[in-house]
Amino acid sequence: MHIENLSHWSGHLNREMYLNRYGHAGIPVVVFASSGGSHNEYYDFGMIDACASFIEEGRVQFFTLSSVDSESWLATWKNGHDQAEMHRAYERYVIEEAIPFIKHKTGWFDGMMTTGCSMGAYHALNFFLQHPDVFTKVIALSGVYDARFFVGDYYNDDAIYQNSPVDYIWNQNDGWFIDRYRQAEIVVCTGLGAWEQDGLPSFYKLKEAFDQKQIPAWFAEWGHDVAHDWEWWRKQMPYFLGHLYL
Repeated sequence: MHIENLSHWSGHLNREMYLNRYGHAGIPVVVFASSGGSHNEYYDFGMIDACASFIEEGRVQFFTLSSVDSESWLATWKNGHDQAEMHRAYERYVIEEAIPFIKHKTGWFDGMMTTGCSMGAYHALNFFLQHPDVFTKVIALSGVYDARFFVGDYYNDDAIYQNSPVDYIWNQNDGWFIDRYRQAEIVVCTGLGAWEQDGLPSFYKLKEAFDQKQIPAWFAEWGHDVAHDWEWWRKQMPYFLGHLYL
């Protein structure tokens, strides 16, 4: 398997940002880490090995990004607005710096895929919904898609609202976005077992919104034995990859 340990300077975040590449060909899959995770986490917890056949066949190549969650949504000493503004700086990094870097490395200029587990699933779905011209496939595993989980009630702060999928999706009526959502491949999965309860309300609210707006998506509920844990994400990711058009 082709592996590269990469880094590049981010002007938006004013620091060197590290990322890893796993694979030599195929659609780039941008991976967001779970809470407190690094760009090495996806490999360290066996996710790359779980998807190895897809990588070695040249169907996908994974790019695992660094996170700034400890300075944004997990920075509980900040007020909610400042947490959201730090996330917005990270969004600018991803879209204006990381994505062009990946395009340059791969020569891939079509739509990309994004994915993540837990906190990474929140990022994956949020980035897809905000930028469906960049990401045309998403696999979100065991996320919480409501910004209140991070900041509490946010009293109509726009910076937070714009990053709370369970809220803004209801008011997304722009045909440009809706058309792209309908053309995309969308997987949102949750287990019903241990430690998955935090994500269930936003999972069901999102499903309701997608159904109402006639956006095709696979909202997959796995069983009551399926926990919020890497053991299950290692099973889910290759399963869903096998059902996408790659």
